[in-house]
Amino acid sequence: MTFVGRSATHALALPNLLTYGRIAAVPAVVACMFWSQVFQGGLWLRWVALVIFITAGLTDLLDGYFARLWAQQSPLGRMLDPIADKLLVASCLLMLAADGTILGWSLWAAIVILCREILVSGLREFLAELRVSVPVTRLAKWKTTVQLVAIGFLIAGEAGDLILPVTTDIGLALLWISAIVTLYTGWDYMRAAARHLMLD
Repeated sequence: MTFVGRSATHALALPNLLTYGRIAAVPAVVACMFWSQVFQGGLWLRWVALVIFITAGLTDLLDGYFARLWAQQSPLGRMLDPIADKLLVASCLLMLAADGTILGWSLWAAIVILCREILVSGLREFLAELRVSVPVTRLAKWKTTVQLVAIGFLIAGEAGDLILPVTTDIGLALLWISAIVTLYTGWDYMRAAARHLMLD
């Protein structure tokens, strides 16, 4: 009975609630972008999507901070946090590609980012079965930050270009920087996990 109560407490701890909110933000951001593009709902919806996206990005910083501050780190939080990040990044990249904000050669940057996320997720699942933990590096955290900033600029996109004409260009440049760092961190992760992947 004590175990159940403790699990419920962890599940409803503020850091986990912030992570749930980030997951819930995914369909909200996608819906705003879809409505703006497909149903011609107006560029104001890009700003709504951006506000939701920024709020979700802030929860990524706050959930870890509060978890450490109040000693509320839990297996549930450690599992959901990277899932929430990947859902947010992947869904936004797919929508930005669908509406033409990301096109041409820039699609390769998005593909690199998405493929790396899938690769790392697979490696983490494999290593978890071996009870091996590979910590997230500081560079990987910076990579995530650059990704989120790049996507933020791209979500503003055409609406942002009306205020700052290079908004989309800044987003695409940051997306390429993120893709390059993504390749490095992915390779770094592979090297760290390589000895556990060797078969006898």
